[in-house]
Amino acid sequence: MSSRTFFITGANSGFGLAIASAAALSGHKVIGTVRSETARAVLADAVPDVRPVLCDVTDFDRIPDVVREAEDEHGPVDVLINNAGYGHEGVLEESPLEEMRRQFDVNVFGAVAVAKAFLPRFRERRSGFIVNVTSMGGMITMPGIAYYCGSKFALQGISEVMRMEMAPFGVYVTTLCPGSFRTDWAGRSMVRTERSIADYDAQFNPIRETRQAVSGRQLGDPEKLADAVLTLVQSGNPPPQLLLGSDAVRLVSARIERLQQEIEAWKAVSLSTDG
Repeated sequence: MSSRTFFITGANSGFGLAIASAAALSGHKVIGTVRSETARAVLADAVPDVRPVLCDVTDFDRIPDVVREAEDEHGPVDVLINNAGYGHEGVLEESPLEEMRRQFDVNVFGAVAVAKAFLPRFRERRSGFIVNVTSMGGMITMPGIAYYCGSKFALQGISEVMRMEMAPFGVYVTTLCPGSFRTDWAGRSMVRTERSIADYDAQFNPIRETRQAVSGRQLGDPEKLADAVLTLVQSGNPPPQLLLGSDAVRLVSARIERLQQEIEAWKAVSLSTDG
């Protein structure tokens, strides 16, 4: 693959760091966003070839300037990896709306704001590749992560529209839908709402305990995910979404099968509303 310029949000940890490392090792130019000077130092130490940029994706008004300055200094960006995000865990009834707002600010509005800063540039150049990192949680749901799944479902839908709108200009858009990987998502990076309603103990406590127990021991390897992303970016016919991990394939496939069964079971009622 010829050398390209990557712009990766949240590049100092998790998938962002893995993709930044793999891209730099493959000879690509990498611009990585971080939220603090501490994170900048971590990234610079881990991947010295990466060009770190301070940017909080929830600082919506500043993002266009960050993108402009990055391209002015490093040249046109070819690939946007919209990776910055985090997980929220909590029973829906117990979780404050403010925590939902924060989850959507980062996972949805932040990702969209960064993409929108690149859309006119990619459109005018008639080339570009946007990879929006969602999750298998953008295609299936699980108890206790309503805000997270909601944010990823939202980004999944927005990305599909973005893909349609940008296709005439030679710009690719793909959502990356990972399953469970060995990152900090379920560990230090996760925001957890405190428990307060005993009625949910039997259902939710085992889920929370299991998630914490397996953190760092999941089947998915972030380095292999990064290799898959480089393969995706090289493709001349990328898919609308790419599932990564055997759990993602299994759980999403099962959801599609259930959905097909539900449609068939209720088809007569569905069709009865025409006319």
